[in-house]
Amino acid sequence: MPTPDRTSLDAIVDAGRDILEAAGIARLTMQAVADRVGVRAPSLYKRVRNRDDLVRLITDATVRDLGERLAAIGVGTDPRRELAELARAFRAFAHARPRGYQLIFAARPDPAGPSMEALTRAVEPVLRVTATLAGDHHALDAARTLTAWANGFVSMEMAGAFNLGGDVDQAYEYGIARLADALAR
Repeated sequence: MPTPDRTSLDAIVDAGRDILEAAGIARLTMQAVADRVGVRAPSLYKRVRNRDDLVRLITDATVRDLGERLAAIGVGTDPRRELAELARAFRAFAHARPRGYQLIFAARPDPAGPSMEALTRAVEPVLRVTATLAGDHHALDAARTLTAWANGFVSMEMAGAFNLGGDVDQAYEYGIARLADALAR
């Protein structure tokens, strides 16, 4: 009779996400995850090929989490307001899970990156609102513009790069409003 499973892939990924946020990517090891889920490290290899696979699984889970948060933004009658809520949710997510957020946009070999399926689902709410604002023909361009601006802003904010004073929250809101204006033309 086979021995019962002492952990699951979901528990492994959740433990990896927790370790990543608490200790950083350098401390995200197979041994640390094994310790967290209460198994020996070799047992992890039944579900995860190697550390790169673990990082990919964590990145996918993080993208899905972000996508779920964006999808929770209700479809309303005011696409500018919806765009603002999506941008705020994006920023809030980055602050809640900063190291996971960084994984989403990190340069790395394709196999270690998030899956196309996870990315496609995560971007659906953004494409929906940008299609409404900019038209179907420009929805993807508009979504990329919004994502690039929001990621750049949030990355600079998290790096402490806004050193000239002023209210960073107000600057973010200003950017959202200007982008909504520009996309609606």
